[in-house]
Amino acid sequence: MPTIILDRDGVINHDSDDYIKHPDEWIAIAGSLDGIRRLNQAGYSVCVATNQSGLGRGLFDLEALAMIHQKMRDELEKLGGYIHMIAYCPHHPDAQCSCRKPNTGLLAAINEQFALDPDTTWMVGDTAKDLECAGRMGIRAALVLTGKGQGELQKGAVSRETTPIFENLNAFVEWLLSNR
Repeated sequence: MPTIILDRDGVINHDSDDYIKHPDEWIAIAGSLDGIRRLNQAGYSVCVATNQSGLGRGLFDLEALAMIHQKMRDELEKLGGYIHMIAYCPHHPDAQCSCRKPNTGLLAAINEQFALDPDTTWMVGDTAKDLECAGRMGIRAALVLTGKGQGELQKGAVSRETTPIFENLNAFVEWLLSNR
């Protein structure tokens, strides 16, 4: 089964410079959950790889993160969609861990359960770090302009010449499913 890996904040839900610390702050980007449902229906495994340094910064705890992820799963389930796996980095950016994107620890964890085929696996993110992580893992990457995506493009962190760029997750899904 082909796999799509999604960053969370800025791709599935609205991002916040103050971090998503509570389920009430988790708000889906219009169309993102439907896009995930459509990927599921088309036979894709959908996984999430997300840096959650708010844990390492002491802004929220594992219980709050679990509740946020449960809200995301519950809202998806209402539409008939689901996420197969969520991998997250809990570390502060200064921790020098192997899991914080752009390092590949999160993708390696996903690869243990879902073989990441370079020909069929995509990572969709809103930052250059997401794209770099995918490149280090040898899989394809796409940028969405939601979240930090537009800013990354404007400051030249991502090249239009080498990276597929989409308005949002739903636009990526539409493109992917129409080009199978």
